[in-house]
Amino acid sequence: AMNICNIIGSGIFISPKGVLEHSGSVGLALVVWVLGGGIAALGSLCYAELGVTIPKSGGDYSYVTEIFGGLVGFLLLWSAVLIMYPTTLAVIALTFSNYVLQPAFPNCVPPYMATRMLSATCIIFLTWVNCSSVRLATRIQDIFTVGKLLALGLIIAVGLLQIYKGNYEGLTPQIAFEFYKTPSVGQIALAFLQASFAFSGWNFLNYVTEEVVDPRRNLPRAIYISIPLVTFVYTLTNIAYFSSMSPEELLSSNAVAVTFGEKLLGMFSTIMPISVALSTFGGINGYLFTSSRLCFSGAREGHLPSLLAMIHCKSCTPIPALLVCCTATIVIMCIGETHNLINYVSFINYLSYGVTIAGLLYYRWKKPNLYRPIKVSLLVPVCYLLFWALLLGFSLHSEPVVCGVGLVIMLTGVPVYFLGVHWKDKPKCIYDFIGRLKTYSAAFSEKHNSVVEINRFCVFIFMQPTIYLFTPNLNNPKVEFVAIMY
Repeated sequence: AMNICNIIGSGIFISPKGVLEHSGSVGLALVVWVLGGGIAALGSLCYAELGVTIPKSGGDYSYVTEIFGGLVGFLLLWSAVLIMYPTTLAVIALTFSNYVLQPAFPNCVPPYMATRMLSATCIIFLTWVNCSSVRLATRIQDIFTVGKLLALGLIIAVGLLQIYKGNYEGLTPQIAFEFYKTPSVGQIALAFLQASFAFSGWNFLNYVTEEVVDPRRNLPRAIYISIPLVTFVYTLTNIAYFSSMSPEELLSSNAVAVTFGEKLLGMFSTIMPISVALSTFGGINGYLFTSSRLCFSGAREGHLPSLLAMIHCKSCTPIPALLVCCTATIVIMCIGETHNLINYVSFINYLSYGVTIAGLLYYRWKKPNLYRPIKVSLLVPVCYLLFWALLLGFSLHSEPVVCGVGLVIMLTGVPVYFLGVHWKDKPKCIYDFIGRLKTYSAAFSEKHNSVVEINRFCVFIFMQPTIYLFTPNLNNPKVEFVAIMY
């Protein structure tokens, strides 16, 4: 159930338009959705083997660090902090604002500034919630999960009713595979990237492997149940859209579920934007929660500035990490359009998946006698990697700027790694600067405690035995003592 709820999110309300736009026909769009689920299943099986062979929480980051070493692990962490999570948050926040504002602008796209301001307000508010209380953040997640279930259930039920009434002309093979434009191979690859955004989250259980009861049994079971069920729900949702809207109507819509509701629900059409807004609101909260913990873990391991390992002394929330995630999301949100951002983040997601699954093959060669409670057929990772190489190659050829920017940003982590992590014998002034920065942050928070109570930090750092650029100055106990006093 956890895996299903984590996969099914705002993506199904965003991606249908992009999948149809790039695939060129209703029939091919449905094929992309089904195959997208199959590819996610192959990847999940590979991750199940990695999850029980390397029983560490942390997902891709932990596996790649264990298999390939610190540099590759750092690059995945670097791209996740700078690209994956902030861009995903930006897409979900923009979807939230579009669905909230679209009823007020029925005949046009909501104003650019209005959507960005509402999105930023939502992100800032939920950042404050996550800074204030872990319990409040998790309760919001539980409550707002109802929104996506209500929206999807309503769409599927109304769509099936339309089919029962005989309104399925657009779904017959003769019409469904009638291309309104002939897609190139690169365009089809981009359609898969759009669909993959809706399936993102299939590897969630690998981030909490140490907390899964009997992972040898339950990881495969979760895959066999969740991926087919999610694929079935997504396919039914798209069939419901196509049973009531022509391709032209769907492509011209800025909020597909709103258009669907206005066309079929009459006076109850407001249920749809409200339900999707609730779903996306919960999605933003969930991604903020997860991304801040990834920043915190990276800082604790010495791969990010130790300032990000600071936690609040009462609520135990990683406030600096949350503020970094909030800032990065707002910046990305202001410089990109939703569907381009999806291509951008999906490309990097697929890149990290492929590197991790390639690590599975390398690990088998490197440690052939290692006990593996789950061992998938070699055909599974090989088939995934073949599809992965074709998808990324054609996507990069079709959208070199959108896809290439993420790749360049990821590679900027190479000099950062060698300067910040690999280089251990650094000047004392660097350590002094980092120590003062933490101390001033704590002092500033204490000074403003009467205004905002949650800003009082506990600057306890989980020490590592190796001195990095981003860890505290172990040779200056005075700085550490002052920091801990706050």
